[in-house]
Amino acid sequence: MVMAVPQIVAGKTRIGWIGTGVMGSSMCGHLISAGFSATVYSRTREKAEPLLAKGAAWAPTPQAVAAESDVVFSIVGFPSDVREVMLGREGALSGAAAGSVLVDMTTSQPTLAVEIDAAARAKRVHSIDAPVSGGDIGARNAALSIMIGGDREIVDALQPLWQAMGKTIVYQGPAGSGQHTKMVNQILIASGMVGVCEAILYGYRAGLDLKTVLQSVSSGAAGSWSLSNLGPRIIDNNFDPGFFVEHFIKDMGIALEESRRMGLCMPGLALAQQLYQAVMAQGFGRNGTHSLQLALANLAGIDWRKRG
Repeated sequence: MVMAVPQIVAGKTRIGWIGTGVMGSSMCGHLISAGFSATVYSRTREKAEPLLAKGAAWAPTPQAVAAESDVVFSIVGFPSDVREVMLGREGALSGAAAGSVLVDMTTSQPTLAVEIDAAARAKRVHSIDAPVSGGDIGARNAALSIMIGGDREIVDALQPLWQAMGKTIVYQGPAGSGQHTKMVNQILIASGMVGVCEAILYGYRAGLDLKTVLQSVSSGAAGSWSLSNLGPRIIDNNFDPGFFVEHFIKDMGIALEESRRMGLCMPGLALAQQLYQAVMAQGFGRNGTHSLQLALANLAGIDWRKRG
């Protein structure tokens, strides 16, 4: 079945956006600033107010968003949310016209991305999975890494939209490939964050000035995005979410599930997930992923927020 390739033109192509949370609001805002009209939906309308103030139109359901859009983006919380906003009774697919494009940017299950792709094809609708990395900082600065699965021709056609939101835009393969790549990303972050937090905790107990320590270690072989961007937040007791702990636990669960399906043993990932379960149990589930520091400090008998 051959479907027409969409032509993306600022001022003409209509954008739909589902999910206006920490990252989604900034990402949709960049598209509006690039000249694309937008229709938005969020479970809490209040969260969409900044976009409405920029000229976006409100829709009461994902279905209504799709009915007014040529390309519909979603970035929500969990795979169950993705299923609801894409495939539900009032989901985007039910309102999508033939030839339109559905793009899910949530970190979700690769198998669900394949399922959405199959359902979309049956309605002559294009489907792309395009999870992102870079957190709130990357979203605000239009500097996200976007990992994309789906039909290569459609992915290439959407280039003006990708470029409005990200800096590293890489096609990974057919449906589900973007989600699999995001799992690679999350596995790297999970164990890496343990190292960042343990190292900063060690430096504190050793009596070092932590900001001075970061000057030495951030630019060497130990350097990482997490250390450079989240290390200073840890030191400053800023645990606001660029990405929620509860969502990260979800991601690690998906990666572990996929690993079991592929017959892989992932002990580092499993340990990281258990440590993050401790973060959740201590009440930090709606904090950023770097709040792992609080849980590890608690294990050492240190109240990190009140340290002297």
